[in-house]
Amino acid sequence: MKAATALSAVIAGSFALALASAAKAGPAPAQPGADKCYGVALAGKNDCAAGAGTTCAGTSAVDYDAHAWKYVKKGTCESMTTPKGHGSLTQT
Repeated sequence: MKAATALSAVIAGSFALALASAAKAGPAPAQPGADKCYGVALAGKNDCAAGAGTTCAGTSAVDYDAHAWKYVKKGTCESMTTPKGHGSLTQT
């Protein structure tokens, strides 16, 4: 009986942690001297705006998603090259 109770507690704790993590997902804090650059983030490394099915920062499921942005040094976004093209200051 003790093993079942311990297992239930572990499962409940894991579920609570997952819910708390999802609730905290939001945009990364603003970074002075940086631009939001769309289409340059790797999967799971975006700072926000990842599109349908995601909650925000760190939730992009694909590399170089045109709907996900990442902070980059101001003035460098549009010169960044990815396998899908250049970075963009606007969502496409």
